[in-house]
Formats: sequence, C-alpha cells, structure tokens
Amino acid sequence: MELTVWGIITALVVGLIVGALGRLVVPGRQDMPMWLHMLVGVGAALLGTVLARAMGIATETAGVDWGELLVQVVLAAIGVALVAGVGRRRSITHR
Repeated sequence: MELTVWGIITALVVGLIVGALGRLVVPGRQDMPMWLHMLVGVGAALLGTVLARAMGIATETAGVDWGELLVQVVLAAIGVALVAGVGRRRSITHR
C-alpha cells in the first residue's frame, strides 16, 4: 500500500464520512468532538476494509463498494458507542 498525500487526504475524508454515519446510527446524544469522530471513522474505515476482505466482500471495484462501506459504518457505530459510553462514565460523579 502506497502512502501518498492524496491517500492520507482520502483516508481523512472517508474517515469523516464513516464517523459521521456511525454517529447517526447510534441513538442518543454523543458528546464527542468532531476530531474524535474522524479518528474513530478512520480506524473503522481501515479495519472495515481488512475485515471485508477477510470475509470475501469485494473491496476493489470501479464504483462504490457498498458491502465494504456497510462493514465500515457498523464498526464506526460500535466505536462511537464505545467511546461515547466511556466519556459518559468518566463524567459521572458519585456522592
């Protein structure tokens, strides 16, 4: 895999989109900054591609790879839910 400036920009844009879609899938309010959604989205996009390939889902087609995108969004939703849940637990104070 080549690491180019265009590849990094593409990963960030895809990560932002996947993170935003993951946020929309998770019910309730998530008090997370946008950069954290992007970070979760980039991780979900990378892991989703690897997982989709391992499952035999086509990841290198001429158009949009809907199966791969679905795997990425599901992973992003799980990531957003986990990160938002950790943030909520830390903000709760016991008396």
